Amino acid sequence: METKEFAFKGWVMNGFLMLFVNFLILVLSIVTIVFSIILLDESDGGDGGWLLGGGILLLVVNIFMWCGHMMLEPNEARVATWFGKYDGTFSKTGFFWINPLYSTKKVSLRARNLDAEPIKVNDKTGNPVMIGLVLVWKLKDTYKALFEVDTQTMASAPNSVGTDMRSIMNALERFVRVQSDAALRQVAGQYAYDDEDKTTVSTDCQSDNLTLRGGGDEINDQLEEKLNERLALAGIEVVEARINYLAYAPEIAAVMLRRQQASAIITAREKIVEGAVSMVKMALDKLSNEDVVELDDDKKAAMVSNLLVVLCGDDSAQPVVNTGTLNH
Repeated sequence: METKEFAFKGWVMNGFLMLFVNFLILVLSIVTIVFSIILLDESDGGDGGWLLGGGILLLVVNIFMWCGHMMLEPNEARVATWFGKYDGTFSKTGFFWINPLYSTKKVSLRARNLDAEPIKVNDKTGNPVMIGLVLVWKLKDTYKALFEVDTQTMASAPNSVGTDMRSIMNALERFVRVQSDAALRQVAGQYAYDDEDKTTVSTDCQSDNLTLRGGGDEINDQLEEKLNERLALAGIEVVEARINYLAYAPEIAAVMLRRQQASAIITAREKIVEGAVSMVKMALDKLSNEDVVELDDDKKAAMVSNLLVVLCGDDSAQPVVNTGTLNH
């Protein structure tokens, strides 16, 4: 991802050192004001008036200097602008002081989750499906996030977003939500929910067609790629994107369930018939090789028919005992 962000170029001082300096200036301004008032009471003015004005000015400057203190926790950053011009991003952890004339906006660089509600889309074959995703994202480029995406008007309270980190991140999350919806629709529309040919082939035959239901990691990788393309504009990086919900839409769910049940029954019957045929062949070969009994073609056909009925039937077989002879 191409980045437009760079490190803060302004003058930075240790916050604790400036805290001590500000306290000294505060005490000095208060002492100056008190001393000037005493001089004004004891004389006609003169130096007392100038001293009072200097003390008040020093107090105003001190109050202004207190605004330069800032504290950053791990994976937080402040974007600094100098009268509208971007002057870098400050991301060092700790307590610092910068020129109060800088305007700063605090943003979070930590990973955030987005659990998108399932949406209805049409798959490649036109079937309506419900699909949802879970997304892990984080801010990668603070310049793009603040100056190439309109977080001001996307915020829930546009007049107060300013330097409020929560409002800024919520605005970016709304941007991520809209783009993830679009990317999910794009990916889901390229593939069928399931491979319809599986109803007519054996389970040993694997289809090469990629589907939403069977695509797994490959579908997730494509979704992540589409999301990164869309979110790069806002300086956002997708850590992980996965489809966490997939089902047919309610209006066709019952029909598709019956279709899946029919497919499962056909597949099971294929396995049963395949096993029954092998068992019948094994029985005939065993009887012939060990000279247990000689069977002509008619009796073999009858035996095969009876065994297949027994092995493939759903109900338990009712045996009929033959008390006659084979030659009768």
